[in-house]
Amino acid sequence: MEPGWKQTKLSLERPYKNDNSEVIPVLYDITSDGILHYEHKETPTEVLGRNLQRIYEERGLEFFELLKDGSLQTGVLPSVDAADKREDETQDTAFDEESNHTMTKDELYKLKMEVMPQLYIALGEMTLARDLLSSILASSNGLSTALPSILHSIAAPEPQTQQPESLPPLSATVVTKPPSIVSVQAFNAQLAIGGKDEALRKAAHLFKSVATRMERGRLQNERYWVDALKIRRGNWGLVPAPLPPGSAIGKGADKTSKDFIISYGLEESPPILRRSAIAHMSYGGSEEESLILPQRFNIRLRVSIGSPDASGNIVYSHNALEVSPEDHALSLDERLKDAQRAVIEQEIFSILVHEAGTFPTASARVSERLVLVDVTQGMELKFELVDAGIFSLGMSSTQNPVNQAKSDFIYHYLLTLLLRRHAYVKARRLGTDSSSSLSISSLDPSQANLPILQPVIDQLQYQIFCERIHSQLNVVKAALIAAGIPSTLRFNAVGEIGSELIKIPIDEEARPLSGVCTLRIDNRHNLRLTLVSPSALIAHLSQATISISSMPQLCELLSDEVERFFLERICDVGRRICNDMGAVWFVDLNRCVGRWEGCVLNFQITFGHKFKIICIATRLSRTDPKHPVVDTYDSSDAEKSLIDWVQHVLGNALNE
Repeated sequence: MEPGWKQTKLSLERPYKNDNSEVIPVLYDITSDGILHYEHKETPTEVLGRNLQRIYEERGLEFFELLKDGSLQTGVLPSVDAADKREDETQDTAFDEESNHTMTKDELYKLKMEVMPQLYIALGEMTLARDLLSSILASSNGLSTALPSILHSIAAPEPQTQQPESLPPLSATVVTKPPSIVSVQAFNAQLAIGGKDEALRKAAHLFKSVATRMERGRLQNERYWVDALKIRRGNWGLVPAPLPPGSAIGKGADKTSKDFIISYGLEESPPILRRSAIAHMSYGGSEEESLILPQRFNIRLRVSIGSPDASGNIVYSHNALEVSPEDHALSLDERLKDAQRAVIEQEIFSILVHEAGTFPTASARVSERLVLVDVTQGMELKFELVDAGIFSLGMSSTQNPVNQAKSDFIYHYLLTLLLRRHAYVKARRLGTDSSSSLSISSLDPSQANLPILQPVIDQLQYQIFCERIHSQLNVVKAALIAAGIPSTLRFNAVGEIGSELIKIPIDEEARPLSGVCTLRIDNRHNLRLTLVSPSALIAHLSQATISISSMPQLCELLSDEVERFFLERICDVGRRICNDMGAVWFVDLNRCVGRWEGCVLNFQITFGHKFKIICIATRLSRTDPKHPVVDTYDSSDAEKSLIDWVQHVLGNALNE
């Protein structure tokens, strides 16, 4: 019993309909712009017109005029062979008439006078040739007697009436050369042997050189095909090389390519870069010269981040690039990867130049080999094309390791964004993404492609933004702890998990980074903030949700929330201590007021430098209403907490 996979039978008939039951057209050509050219279907009207045109061209313009009542007059269409036959019959008739003509006496005499001189000349030449051959082939006796008479007859010809003497018959004589003397024979033998030795040596050298060249050619051919197989195994594109200039391209000519070219550029790169990313395989030369890169870019892209040091000077930290050894120490695959990396970096820099000129959220300066972007205050991002030999000098010890790590991340992040851009362009070109094609139709053509500079700048700005928010919250936390209020801060700048972070540079839609931070005061009051790249901040309060657009607005919000917390906490302390006296405690705008019989107590919160908490207590008593008692609490100088100080102030007020 045969297995199921052997019983499967596939139809060898060419499919003529696709999955949607639509007829598949015949593809003729694909242009460089991706336009498909299909076979043109002729309508019945076009086919009839072409057939009528052929009738006029092959049968003549008067073909339909030969018809009579819908049929030919003679019943048979006159063909070209019949016309030729009639012309031959006419010529034969004329020749027969001329052959039957009888010449006159004058015509015969004229013909005789024209032919006879030519016949006499031919007779003399043939006679002379016969006599010369007879004299040469005659014997020695006959040669001495016959040759003078022949020469005499040639010099002084006799009258035509005299007959020439009979010559001996044709014969041949064998002449033997006498042998040379012994010394001459020995000398001739030495000459012959020396000449043969030299000839044999030259022939041996010729055969050796030819054999060496053939062996070298065989090795070169083997190396050529081995290199071609290695390159193809590395998944590099091998395409037939164009025919050399002057090759026959006519009908019937051999148009088979005799060589390969290697295309190591990316598929969706601009045409000018794809044309330059071509390598040739060489037949001759050494192993190092087996790969020719005629338009290789010997430049690299360097990413630098500049930040001020302690003295205020801008210090740049560069990305660390792997320095490749010399070309002769690299394999074919490594050399192609090096060349491809240079082309990719050239494309990235060209896109950065185009996007930096119209960047909305940061200023940029663009030159031929430099793009400088002012990301935020105190940070600069620089992209530059430098010679590959500069990286062999090593990295400077004065660089900031954190900025150097950021530069490495940005370099590899740009490669990922470029691949995402190419995938997006390919999907749009092939029409596989219907949603993207609908959204692109409403966009500006210059903004149809996905940007690669915007995500990088957004992440750098988001990092600086998170650092500023974190530092401000740390100041508030330190001030609360200094005032004796236990506080904790939980700051998570990136809220996405690892799988979501990996999808951000791959998805076609722009997905910003987001985070959350929570400030917990006295284990009872929470202040939650949401951060969104590049610089969006949202505060989630119990009574509202507020969007914060600047640092002063954030500081004001923090001061209001901390002030409200302290005032409510002072009210709780006052109610707990003065509960038996019938006191009334409430919060009036920015102060806490406590009243009971014979005393009014006000607490007001202010903030100093670095969010230093200052509390002012004002007490009015019945005994001296015109001179209030003012107590001040400063968190930077106090030895006790704010709540203990409030309890002390309340104790003094109750003791009076």
